[in-house]
Amino acid sequence: MKRTITLKSPRTTSGKAADPDNPPWSEEMLGPPVVRRGRGRQRAPTKVLTTIRLDADVIAFFRAQGRGYQTRINDVLRAVKERGRASRAARTRSKRARARSLRAG
Repeated sequence: MKRTITLKSPRTTSGKAADPDNPPWSEEMLGPPVVRRGRGRQRAPTKVLTTIRLDADVIAFFRAQGRGYQTRINDVLRAVKERGRASRAARTRSKRARARSLRAG
């Protein structure tokens, strides 16, 4: 089978004519490509990247609740931390009260 050789450029299939007021985009017009992946860096780093080993069933429980499981784990750990502070403050107050009563009596 022979290939046909044409001297003319092929016709465009679209009915659009070249518009001098609306030229096609060039690489110079577009500029360099911008690649964005993920959320990017934090403006003010408030969290620390760390590795923690948790039981598989704990991770499965939080992941089963949907997206944001790491945030939920963080919230639970924060609640435990705050509860620990509150109970520690209460223990300190009760120790001081006992010490005062022993000194007075």
